[in-house]
Amino acid sequence: LIEKMADVSLKEAALIVGVVAACYWNSLFCGFVFDDVSAILDNKDLHPSTPLKNLFQNDFWGTPMSEERSHKSYRPLTVLTFRLNYLFSKLNAVSYHFLNLVFHAVVCVVFLKVCKLFLDNRSSVVASLLFAVHPIHTEAVTGVVGRAELLSSIFFLAAFGTFSIMFSLFAVWTPIAITVFLVAVATLCKEQGITVVGICCVYEVFIAQGYTLPVLLDTAVQIVRGKGSIPFSMLQTLLKLIVLMFSTLLLVVVRVQVIQSQLPVFTRFDNPAAVSPSPARQLTFNYLLPVNAWLLLNPSELCCDWTMGTIPLVESLLDVRNVATLTFFCFLGSLIVFSLRYPGDSSKTVLMALCLIVLPFIPASNLFFPVGFVVAERVLYVPSMGFCILVAHGWKKLSNRSVLRKISWVCLAAVLFTHALKTLHRNWDWESEYTLFMSALKVNKNNAKLWNNVGHALENEKNFERALQFFIQATQVQPDDIGAHMNVGRTYKNLNKTKEAEESYMIAKSLMPQIIPGKKYAARVAPNHLNVYINLANLIRANESRLEEADQLYRQAISMRPDFKQAYISRGELLLKMNKPLKAKEAYLRALELDRTNADLWYNLAIVYIELKDPTEALKNFNRALELNPTHKLALFNSALLMQESGDARLRPEAKQRLLHYVKEEPQDANGYFNLGMLAMDDKKDTEAEAWMKKAIRLQPNFRSALFNLALLYSQTAKELMALPILEDLLRHYPDHTKGLILKGDILMNQKKDIVGAKMCFEKILELDPSNVQGKHNLCVVYFEERDLIKAEKCLVETLALAPHEEYIQRHLNIVRSKIASLSATEQSSPPADRSATTVAEEKKNSFQNLKDVKNEQETTQSTTDNNKGHSKNKKRTEKNNMDKETPKKSTKEVKDIEKKRVAALKRLEEIERILNGE
Repeated sequence: LIEKMADVSLKEAALIVGVVAACYWNSLFCGFVFDDVSAILDNKDLHPSTPLKNLFQNDFWGTPMSEERSHKSYRPLTVLTFRLNYLFSKLNAVSYHFLNLVFHAVVCVVFLKVCKLFLDNRSSVVASLLFAVHPIHTEAVTGVVGRAELLSSIFFLAAFGTFSIMFSLFAVWTPIAITVFLVAVATLCKEQGITVVGICCVYEVFIAQGYTLPVLLDTAVQIVRGKGSIPFSMLQTLLKLIVLMFSTLLLVVVRVQVIQSQLPVFTRFDNPAAVSPSPARQLTFNYLLPVNAWLLLNPSELCCDWTMGTIPLVESLLDVRNVATLTFFCFLGSLIVFSLRYPGDSSKTVLMALCLIVLPFIPASNLFFPVGFVVAERVLYVPSMGFCILVAHGWKKLSNRSVLRKISWVCLAAVLFTHALKTLHRNWDWESEYTLFMSALKVNKNNAKLWNNVGHALENEKNFERALQFFIQATQVQPDDIGAHMNVGRTYKNLNKTKEAEESYMIAKSLMPQIIPGKKYAARVAPNHLNVYINLANLIRANESRLEEADQLYRQAISMRPDFKQAYISRGELLLKMNKPLKAKEAYLRALELDRTNADLWYNLAIVYIELKDPTEALKNFNRALELNPTHKLALFNSALLMQESGDARLRPEAKQRLLHYVKEEPQDANGYFNLGMLAMDDKKDTEAEAWMKKAIRLQPNFRSALFNLALLYSQTAKELMALPILEDLLRHYPDHTKGLILKGDILMNQKKDIVGAKMCFEKILELDPSNVQGKHNLCVVYFEERDLIKAEKCLVETLALAPHEEYIQRHLNIVRSKIASLSATEQSSPPADRSATTVAEEKKNSFQNLKDVKNEQETTQSTTDNNKGHSKNKKRTEKNNMDKETPKKSTKEVKDIEKKRVAALKRLEEIERILNGE
């Protein structure tokens, strides 16, 4: 046999690789579908920020093995290849599909080499070609998660090839050690890799040593009767197998420890037969064997999901499907008898083919433990190797007969061609989730999960109306499907049909198993079904009068499963809404006891500390979230805001770095650029601030805070006229923006000398808010500018009534009254005969200059008392323009004091503006 195992020639390898490429080139145009979403898109273990050790602590889907919701599928080496894909191409599906295609080509070439152990060269190529084009492999090759089968198969075949070759070349221990290592690697790619040990044992006994079953039985009988002893060669073989089996047993023990001796939790919807009573369970499981065999023989109707009602239970011995089961076992039994009883190359080929079919299928057969599916096409990837060897061996027998030679070649060509076409066509089904699940519905309309999945695909496209139709159909196909009713409820919620959504959630809730004292609840229900309580609570808590009812639902979910992390998280959010931050803190701390590596939990706890007015602890928790997930967008943004609002200049550089990181992650979010602009304003970097504000406005032209603060920046940097068009935009989007109106009015009055325009702005403010002291006072100044002192006096009296404790208003009123009195006295006395027109004009000028004094005093005083950020910053420019006009001039000390007060007021007002940036 060793001599028969020739190396694969370059032509043979090129032929196999070319055929694989021809069959699977269009898989490169497919996306991430079905299980790819959980294993790739939602799996944080792929991210470089996740420690590598997590790959060996979590299952295939990124869930910690210690958690009950884990599927216990431990495939860290497969996930490592996904991580490498992510490192080089992020989530570009092409690279993932290309690597799968390469791995399938490698498997086909290695399989050709193994085939040459049992078949002649021509038959080996036929078997490898049939394996390369078989349509049953599309799920394993075109579905990205099928890489587990591909990688495991490479090391599976390598382990078998090593075992079969190296015993003739090396001492016993070297091939055993290498074989065990390769078995371990295969198992770390997918669990079925460990079954190669059984194939190695069969190979050693019946192929390498040439024993047949009658010989072994005769030897055993002789030993039992005491008429003979174990032959040395047989004893040596037995020792090899004991060492190999013991090593394998150690691998099994380690694997059991990894899953912490817990089997995954599946429901009757995943595998109905697993929870059925006898004899339905046994009859159905046995019937599934000919179903799988038929898929290998006739892969014309393929389906991505065979769970739920796809294959009805076989509940009676009178069910006609039992005939198929009986026929299958008769055929299988005859092949086993032939291969074990008779010597010769033909029986050995059949035996090894049967081993490749049967042994790798055992983990998926429900023989030792239930699995989460009824039929899965990708688990037939390795068993199909044995099937292809059987077909190639049968074809060889036919082609050796001269009468059937031509027809055998024609049939072979037809099979290869039709299988290749079917594979090429089937690949297109995996292009998107919608195409995949619609193709599955053509094969099987009795599977509620397929209707649900089409609904999910439409839901992802925001086509809620059509998605609802599929979800409702799922509830009709499977009325007791909790998940289907939850989907209906969620879709109604998306359509803003709250009443219908609540009714659907209530139906789902009524289908939940009732709590039975002394029986573990979680063992009888899928963990995700408990989300019905979360979804229902999230729905009704939108009604302020039902918050307590929502809290009761969260607590009910927690009572059913004290380790239900999501219930604590959602309850914490509700308690914050109910203004109970201390209880919210308790909920989040309890959730952190269950999962300290969850960045979202640390973020939520930080929000609680903000509510508790403890910014120091809040920042610590934000930092903890970012340690676990450096790209946590909300933690980056809100921690930067917290640093910015702290007033500590030492924190500004880090705040800026976090905001820069945030805009890198969210380049289309204008809020990030706006807050970078506010930071630049704090640091007096006016040019940089202007650039950031403009970027925010380009992304969101109606960004209220960005528009106002950009105008404010211009007014603060002697660019008041540039501020006017910005304010026009602001007031076009927000006509009632009081601060914008005040700033525009001030610029019009002081820079444009447009008293009429300024007056319209201040009058508009009073229309919106007649009690606005600042708008009212500025209108009084306008009257003063118009030299209507009587109206100005009346206005100031009304303003003083609104704010009787504001001293500056009283002072300004006194000044106006003194001007009125002075003018009255002048009018009553006769002017001297020689008084010229110039003197009168000068008097009017002095009167106007006194008005400037009044206005400036009002501005200076108000800059230290007003909480309007926009107005106070605008006043800085007014003070600067009027300072030289004041009579008498203020001393340097007075000017500095005023400046200090103004800067302090600006700082306070800037903080208020940030808080209001979401207005």
